[in-house]
Amino acid sequence: MIVEPVIKGVVAKTAHPIGCEKSVVDQINYIKSQPAIQNAPKRVLILGASSGFGLSSRIALTFAGNADTIGVSFERCPSEGKTGSAGWYNNAAFKKHAEENGRIAVNIQGDAFSDDIRDQVVEAIETYFEGEVDLVVYSLASGVRPKPDGEGMWRSCIKPINASYKANTICLENNEWQSHTLQPASNDEIESTVKIMGGQDWESWIDTLINSESIAEGFNTVAFSYIGPESTHPIYLDGTLGRAKIDLHQTSHSLNLKLANFSGNAYTTVCKALVTKASVFIPGLTPYLMALYKVMKEEGSHETCMEQMYRLYANKLYTENQKVPVDGERLIRIDDWEMQSKIQAQVNEILSKMDQNNFADLADYQGVKDEFLKINGFAHPEIDYSKDVDIDI
Repeated sequence: MIVEPVIKGVVAKTAHPIGCEKSVVDQINYIKSQPAIQNAPKRVLILGASSGFGLSSRIALTFAGNADTIGVSFERCPSEGKTGSAGWYNNAAFKKHAEENGRIAVNIQGDAFSDDIRDQVVEAIETYFEGEVDLVVYSLASGVRPKPDGEGMWRSCIKPINASYKANTICLENNEWQSHTLQPASNDEIESTVKIMGGQDWESWIDTLINSESIAEGFNTVAFSYIGPESTHPIYLDGTLGRAKIDLHQTSHSLNLKLANFSGNAYTTVCKALVTKASVFIPGLTPYLMALYKVMKEEGSHETCMEQMYRLYANKLYTENQKVPVDGERLIRIDDWEMQSKIQAQVNEILSKMDQNNFADLADYQGVKDEFLKINGFAHPEIDYSKDVDIDI
């Protein structure tokens, strides 16, 4: 069938198989052009492996660190007349190219919150990794999580706390500037968001691996977070998302104590603001992304997910001296270039002038939109999107 981009709000309803593979190959080619990651882990489990930081981690560690990987993700397979999700095609493309390079690449499809998937992962570690894993990358992004007692679901929300907040965003479907007033979250909404996006499930996964004796000596685990500048704090750091991320940061400390028995460590990594499947849902963040992209591209310091993850593993987590640089809260900061005062001053100047009439001219809206399209296999000029393509992989 001929596959064209179909966007509803900020959700892509279609994905292009050839374009998704092109996006994966572009990341692989970037990694192959970089120096090898020293002391890289060889047996890696990625929870949330099909896009964003999880996929980029998998590519970086495989092609610059010679790692074998198990990737867990919950993606939509193709069906009659409907494409699979971008993550489905990313997983297929990654497995193909990793195996061509002699690496083990196991894809496990299903809900990472479920006991069945945990059992499958433990079995895969036993089968392919001789029973032990060296690194777990926790990169899950979900809006719902089943309650352990089977009594319903927790549902996350993106809201401020204590006070309402007027947020501007761009509808990617029709390129329109929209304004919304978000009411403060209830206590139940805050608690549910923390249950899903906080550290409880991360810690539960590590406990599962400890109990199944699947943790190797010198084991590490890393999860991803964001803090952002003052301009994003009302909806992020001071909102429900921020409350969940604080819980995630605290979880890294408790996990670190547990992993001391294995000479291991747990870290939370604070990343740069980037276009991902999850970030476009955050009200108020798209205008900031547009301004940030414009400034950092002009400064020559813009990074993609792939470049961020390579810097994390090559320059922070696995170095020759094996010393991990952290801040006073024991966070690995790869948002350091974003948070430079000169960058933020220029971003704030653009944001102060931006409105519904000039956002495309003042900031890098086209760059943000193209990056969103590429996540789903579109906007690659080398691909002829008028041709029929086999969507069944």
